[in-house]
Amino acid sequence: MGKPLLVVLFIFVLNDSFCQQQILGFSLPPDINRVEIPIEIHNNLAVVPVVLNNTLPLKFIVDTGVRTAILTEKIYSDILNLSYSRKYTISGAGGQKLVDAYLTNNVTFDMPGVHGQGHSMLVLDQDYLELKNSMGIEVHGILGYELFSRFVVTVNYETKRLILERPDKFKPRKSFQVLPITVEDTKPFIRVPLAMTDSAKLIAKLLVDSGASHGIFLEIDSDSAVQVPKKNIDAVLGRGLGGIIIGKIGRVRQLSLGSYQLPNLIANFPIDYIPKDSTQENNKKHRNGSIGGDLLSRFTVVFDFPHEKIYLKKNGSFNKKFYYNLSGLTIRAKGARLRDFEISDVRKDTNAEKCGLQAGDRLLIVNGIDLSELELNNVNSLFNRKPGKKIKLMIMRNGEKLKKEFVLESQI
Repeated sequence: MGKPLLVVLFIFVLNDSFCQQQILGFSLPPDINRVEIPIEIHNNLAVVPVVLNNTLPLKFIVDTGVRTAILTEKIYSDILNLSYSRKYTISGAGGQKLVDAYLTNNVTFDMPGVHGQGHSMLVLDQDYLELKNSMGIEVHGILGYELFSRFVVTVNYETKRLILERPDKFKPRKSFQVLPITVEDTKPFIRVPLAMTDSAKLIAKLLVDSGASHGIFLEIDSDSAVQVPKKNIDAVLGRGLGGIIIGKIGRVRQLSLGSYQLPNLIANFPIDYIPKDSTQENNKKHRNGSIGGDLLSRFTVVFDFPHEKIYLKKNGSFNKKFYYNLSGLTIRAKGARLRDFEISDVRKDTNAEKCGLQAGDRLLIVNGIDLSELELNNVNSLFNRKPGKKIKLMIMRNGEKLKKEFVLESQI
């Protein structure tokens, strides 16, 4: 099921001098070969508890699409009195806006049963990604390649468990399908058959991006077969360091992952977006796009970077139909408890727009359910049940309570 707001984490690639400073320091105790860590799943993203420098308990997204650890707000590193060895000014993916970031070294990360020391970490000056508002929970950072390079990493979206195993002790399970990947510039890529239509087909090179909420993200004209479907809608695809990423949403005929067939996928087509790990000239040869959490969460996924393999086993969500934002509403969590839910965008020509809903409206009650104790995940699920579902709302606008009613619809 598609989410009203995709949290797409397009992170730049730092220069070689930064890369040389990285020290990969995650380890298990000598007599332990495997640890299992409870995680949270929000917007199809895996969120793990982390203690920073033996002091500060935080939450980090586990992201195959980033090179190094990122702390999303400088206030947390300031609390720890961390020193910064260098300042960066970066043009973030998704726009031309310049953002400030700082490099700090010799950082310690601890997760249940796992210790990491001597790491470098990039610290954003401000919360440019606004993760907590779009995910509805406090999220403070991102863990990337340092984790995946040291362990075989299993993400079980159904049981909400992250399993880390020593690569030399890992034994593949026969019930899983194995697919080859290539780890290029610290990121995993897979080549799979993709049918855009019945006639337009290609072997697509896709980044496997566990830090993105979308199902499939395709770069227009990266191949002659990759074109925006005739039936599409304009949409906000997500947020990068440079701001909002806009584009179009449509369906593609089918993606194949081994013997698993995924038909009628919702696909995202960004406008004027070039990944920061490639030049515009080389991008067409580099990759065709990426697959993210809306697709990955239908499997238990095993990432084996050391041996360049990925293992998949479908779960109970595999056969769910792919939908995109049946309400047409983008909802953000606000307030100290992230329990105030505000409409930040109403997609044009939707039933929600026709019934008079507006950006800035605060949601109070949905189909008789008081939202004050729910998380954003739960609120979004109320708006994405199935096409034809009637939604009755109580909202607050300019201090006045109003009732609204509309029907969920699929525009693609």
